[in-house]
Amino acid sequence: MKNDSLTIFEKSREGRSSFSISKSKIDNIELSNIPAKYLRDQKARLPEVSERDLVSHYVKLSNKNMHVDANFYPLGSCTMKYNPKINEDIAACESFKKMHPLQSDDDLQGILKLIYEFEEFLCDLIGFDVMTLHPAAGAHGEMTALMMAKKYFESKGDEGRHIILVPDSSHGTNPSSAFMCGFDKVVTVKSDENGEIDINDLKEKCSKEVACLMVTNPNTLGIFETRITDIAKIVHDNGALLYGDGANMNALMGITRPGDMGFDFMHLNLHKTFSAPHGGGGPGSGPVGVKEFLKQFLPKPVIVKNKNRFSFKDDQCNTIGAVRAFYGNLSVIVKAFCYIKSLGKKELKRSSMMAVLNARYLYAKLKNIFPVPYDKPCLHEFVMSIKPNDNGVHTVDLAKALIDFGIHPPTVYFPLIVREAIMIEPTETESIETLDDFISIMESIAQDIEKDPKKIKDAPKTTPVMRLDEVGAARKPIVNWFDIETE
Repeated sequence: MKNDSLTIFEKSREGRSSFSISKSKIDNIELSNIPAKYLRDQKARLPEVSERDLVSHYVKLSNKNMHVDANFYPLGSCTMKYNPKINEDIAACESFKKMHPLQSDDDLQGILKLIYEFEEFLCDLIGFDVMTLHPAAGAHGEMTALMMAKKYFESKGDEGRHIILVPDSSHGTNPSSAFMCGFDKVVTVKSDENGEIDINDLKEKCSKEVACLMVTNPNTLGIFETRITDIAKIVHDNGALLYGDGANMNALMGITRPGDMGFDFMHLNLHKTFSAPHGGGGPGSGPVGVKEFLKQFLPKPVIVKNKNRFSFKDDQCNTIGAVRAFYGNLSVIVKAFCYIKSLGKKELKRSSMMAVLNARYLYAKLKNIFPVPYDKPCLHEFVMSIKPNDNGVHTVDLAKALIDFGIHPPTVYFPLIVREAIMIEPTETESIETLDDFISIMESIAQDIEKDPKKIKDAPKTTPVMRLDEVGAARKPIVNWFDIETE
């Protein structure tokens, strides 16, 4: 129906209404204390529609959305997996929802115990001594960790360490976090022919001015850094720290521990690996685990246990201070706690094994159709690209074509070291049938790239709008109907 493509403003008809509010004392509210510039001088320009049309409009809009509960979402580097709804229900319990962070410790013994035990579990899972659940997201966890690194070197009187090393395949937040924390130089370490950190380049760049090397393992190519213990020794022999970006922990749970590889500290993404839904602007959680020698620099407060009582403690002598108003995003923490409690170590390990199996299955089926830059076993994700061609088809065109098949496009053009990169992460929660459908669709698109490139370059055709000016939409977004109306 043509009516389905109309905006709510175009459906507006003067005099129609979805509700009516009876006169009440609200009409006599005192407005004199509100500055005049904040008061309306005319009625709000809201659409006038019936309740039936209003409900119908927004339900139809919701059905046009792609989301992980309805679509295959192989978004590499982001771990967009289906998460059990029971964890959502538990986090929404009244006993959690009605807690207030300013209640006394005596009133919060249950949740303090939950957090304390969760921190202990995470430490054991990843091989660290102490954990903080303060950070609100992965990048916030990175920032918290690098603040601790800076404080650590200051406490040693070694303040000349102003350089952070990052691999050329690193997440973009790594250099951003470094500059945010006062490190004034970020130096890139090259990858070798196997897609791993180039040891010789690392040795050349590991000077006494280096504070930290930030490593994602497996890296953003989905490849495990097989020489990670050698990397750790090079960094530590130089007096620097080795930081772990835990964004790809979905490949390692219960199989191996970053703390045993030589990492001094790392962050996790609860909203990627441990059941909290990822995306939509939050909330997230980026807890940071540290070795014992960095414990004194943790953000305050920390949760301590004295006999059977739990309490906040905020008098650490070398703390970096508070990094947010209260202790972590509670709902995300509760969901993640329920996730690990329901699975346990054995099933967490199986979860990671299935994530790796799914990725390797797709990799084996697709690597002869689309070029792969590094032909070696992947872990939970892998990177391929578009074959060089003369018909003008690029990675972005493949991504748009997938939309017409009801598949969310994978991550594209990242990592930057791969030309026309396509990063695919199927996660452990997808069935063999879904993976086989995806393979068939990719084969079909590959044939169209060769035989009917215009079909691919014109995609998508099933969406309300076709190709968008993506740069313009990012830099000059139009989010107000009246801005469109007046153009």
